[in-house]
Amino acid sequence: MLTVGSKAPDFTLPDKDGNVVSLSDFLGKKVVLYFYPKDNTPGCTRQACAFAASYNAFKERNFEVIGISKDSVKSHLNFSEKHGLDFVLLSDTELSAIKAYEVWQEKKMCGKVSMGVVRTTFIIDEKGFIEKIMPKVKPDTNAAEILEAIG
Repeated sequence: MLTVGSKAPDFTLPDKDGNVVSLSDFLGKKVVLYFYPKDNTPGCTRQACAFAASYNAFKERNFEVIGISKDSVKSHLNFSEKHGLDFVLLSDTELSAIKAYEVWQEKKMCGKVSMGVVRTTFIIDEKGFIEKIMPKVKPDTNAAEILEAIG
């Protein structure tokens, strides 16, 4: 079970351009790592656009923003271009990071039970340790809540 203070699981995944990115590439910077269910859905689009609108504020505080979903590299590229997303989007089609961060969970919608990504955000410090875990975040307020928390 991941807890505040534990080492964040490292991962290596392709970004929207097909470049290989690892969490360890960002040692020395703080990271806002958010997991979301699906590109181009209403909630996920609002969440991504809120991070994009606040991206400079995160960079000024020495934070990198990384979004991960199980969508393909091509889907991420289209999503990023359509909405002007300048931050890192990673494709986890094999669910390796999604499962390592324990966000692949049972979900209930309209009485139907299925497995999926539960929208969750992690704040990771410069040394790669989890500083904060924000489960079941709201897409419209997630970015603003983080900025408020980090000052």
